[in-house]
Amino acid sequence: MTSAFPPVPKRLGILRAKQKKGPTIEHKDSKMAKRAAGFLIFRRLRERIEYLMLQASYGQHHWSPPKGHVDPGEDDYATALRETTEEAGYTESDLNVHRKQSCTLEYKVKGHDKVVVYWLAELRNPSQEAKLSDEHQDMKWLDCDAAIQIAGYEDFAKMVRQFDAKIKANEL
Repeated sequence: MTSAFPPVPKRLGILRAKQKKGPTIEHKDSKMAKRAAGFLIFRRLRERIEYLMLQASYGQHHWSPPKGHVDPGEDDYATALRETTEEAGYTESDLNVHRKQSCTLEYKVKGHDKVVVYWLAELRNPSQEAKLSDEHQDMKWLDCDAAIQIAGYEDFAKMVRQFDAKIKANEL
């Protein structure tokens, strides 16, 4: 079977890609994994859907949506809000968060398990600019395929494609 999408490199050590109401493969060490949370933020410009991607100012300078580690005593959703405000300058009132649209990705980073929960969120004012923190050196608003390509991970690609299809089908 051929795909209409460009190939995306596989992330080594993918443990789970869980879509809400979808199948899950549990990993016995999930409880010991580092947790992170964030929002896959999109905006609508005319007929175009674009996703916010931030480039880290450290390490491999990877691209991802706003996300960060869960602090002790903090829940995933509170982390996603805090990290989005810190990294992109968007507050909860700037976003329409689709709390029923979430995806959990599990993978390894430097040999350690990591779990990231993303919620889909729409920027209410599509012309509102992001305000980057020192943790990021660049940002881009990209369509689905370009966001997938710049991130470069198969599990991320699957998540973005599923969210993109729901947005375009008005299933939010």
